[in-house]
Amino acid sequence: MEDLAGYFEIAMDEKDESIGAELEGTLAGLEKRFDEMTVLELLSGPVDRNAAFMSIHAGAGGTEACDWAGMLYRMYSRWAERHGFAVEELDMLEAEGGVKSVTIQITGLYAYGYLKSESGIHRLVRISPFDANARRHTSFASVYVFPVLDDSIDLDIKPEELRIDTYRAGGKGGQKVNKTDSAVRITHIPSGIVVQCQNERSQYKNKAFAMSVLKSRLYTFYKEKQEAENEQFASEKKDISWGNQIRSYTFQPYTMVKDHRTKFEVGNIQAVMDGDLDGFVDSYLRWARGGERE
Repeated sequence: MEDLAGYFEIAMDEKDESIGAELEGTLAGLEKRFDEMTVLELLSGPVDRNAAFMSIHAGAGGTEACDWAGMLYRMYSRWAERHGFAVEELDMLEAEGGVKSVTIQITGLYAYGYLKSESGIHRLVRISPFDANARRHTSFASVYVFPVLDDSIDLDIKPEELRIDTYRAGGKGGQKVNKTDSAVRITHIPSGIVVQCQNERSQYKNKAFAMSVLKSRLYTFYKEKQEAENEQFASEKKDISWGNQIRSYTFQPYTMVKDHRTKFEVGNIQAVMDGDLDGFVDSYLRWARGGERE
């Protein structure tokens, strides 16, 4: 900034207007870098640097809700692609018109720190493409994000607290249907948390993935349990309950995506559905740091 100010003074003294565009371009680049570094400063949690698991579940509403869950899956995949992050599908339950549920792993520096803002209920309002009468429909889907943990975080998971079931992985048919019971479902009995994985043909690999997801879910579960007495946290959890959406996506009669926590909104809904979520992520991180709660 000091260098730019010096160049500007020289240009003013010499009445040289040709340097103006160059100075504006350099300033814009510095502002962008400053904004990025400010966001990174907000990502100071113990697992913010980690990769993330994300589960998306369609709400009530049949085909409409499953289509909406599939749209969210595509949106987050596009967001990861924009950031150069890798996306790996761990478990998928398909349904007519879209996705009933899907669990993915998003790998990249600060993936969890960025995506933790997305946990909650997402509401879609649009003219249904599945309705012959072209009526407006409202659909819901839940998104849950939790960190991929490394070996530095130790969780005591007792074997007797687990129920492990194997089953034959599903698919669309043909080669995608596994001929052996390679899919794995693990239930943590004390918490009631259930995870499953059927991505790999190897039962051993699926079990390893499922245990990794379980470990991350339990970390979040116990962390939230410890913080349950905190009034601000309790308020945020209330916002995440079913029927209390954190964000609304309106396609008709106007286009708008609005976050109900931060009040951040944009009108270009197509850009958002193509993965342009950084404005929502940034505003959430600043809102959460500021301790503002509605």
